[in-house]
Amino acid sequence: MPIPAELQKAWDNAIELTENEEPEQALDVLRSAWPLAENKAQESKTLRYAADANTEFGRIDEPNQKRHWQKAHKDYTKALAFDPKNKETRRRLNKLASMMDEKAVSLGLGFQIFDEGNPTPLGLFAMLASLVLVLVSFKVVADLLTEEDPNPIVVFEVTYSVDGQEMKGEIEIELYQSDAPLHVESFVSHVENFRYDFTEFHRIIGDFMIQGGDIENKQGRGGYSAHYYGWCDGQEIPLDQCSLEDWSIPYEHENGLKHTAGAIAAAHGGLNTDGSQFYIVPDDGQATHLDWEEGKDCSQQSCHTVFGYVISGMEHVNAMSEVPTDANNAPVESVRLLMAHLMA
Repeated sequence: MPIPAELQKAWDNAIELTENEEPEQALDVLRSAWPLAENKAQESKTLRYAADANTEFGRIDEPNQKRHWQKAHKDYTKALAFDPKNKETRRRLNKLASMMDEKAVSLGLGFQIFDEGNPTPLGLFAMLASLVLVLVSFKVVADLLTEEDPNPIVVFEVTYSVDGQEMKGEIEIELYQSDAPLHVESFVSHVENFRYDFTEFHRIIGDFMIQGGDIENKQGRGGYSAHYYGWCDGQEIPLDQCSLEDWSIPYEHENGLKHTAGAIAAAHGGLNTDGSQFYIVPDDGQATHLDWEEGKDCSQQSCHTVFGYVISGMEHVNAMSEVPTDANNAPVESVRLLMAHLMA
């Protein structure tokens, strides 16, 4: 398939900007060019050039070197996922890994026990290690279980327009894993597997919420849970009778978390149909009607699971909630979630 002329032009421009020590401008060009890619190979190459730019960014911006290089490593890894046989991408990834090792910069990769319902090699090792701990000392295990892990924090890199001017920002969200363990586990897994990158906030209603997270169609018609929790589009059935796109999360809305300003909650199309889509409540958002309360029949009225809160970047949530929309509450100009990652 021929490369679109505008995409090739963007690549050439990004390469030149990176070579001229202007990586930030190169990244801007590549973000704008992302929708022009027509297949996985072109997406892979776009990500590789973004990784090149972040590698250079880390070289010239030493105070933030760790953050730039971790982003570069993530982009190279994702580029290889799209095009695993690309030797040039692998060569550049290995070179960056050597640079990071020399400077004692961690790769910034999350420990993942499951991938789409199946244990990873690290996950199997963790299970075996846990079993050994149980056999060796019940007391040690009991002590470990009483220690509460800190809540994970996810960072959204977003872009939107205000009066025709492109705005960029970061939104930090603390996830309450003890209150909504399944929702947080699924959300974090999607983040670690880059599924939220380059998605859209497809539905925005002023004084209410901003909604995104469609990892399938980008426009609000799809999105599944990261693991199989026994629920298929709201029904309890065996895994072998459910296709991936119908994997869903059972409700956890009785956890006491409310739809106050900054709340992030699971969007759904009915009880126990939560998937990857989510919404965030702005400062002036009125969403308390979605809270669960004693006596409320959630099979007849909407009850949504809140699983975290924004701790930084509410100014961007508020601004995004005020962008112009059409009759279907879709933004007139794209409001994008460029990248999502766990805070190191």
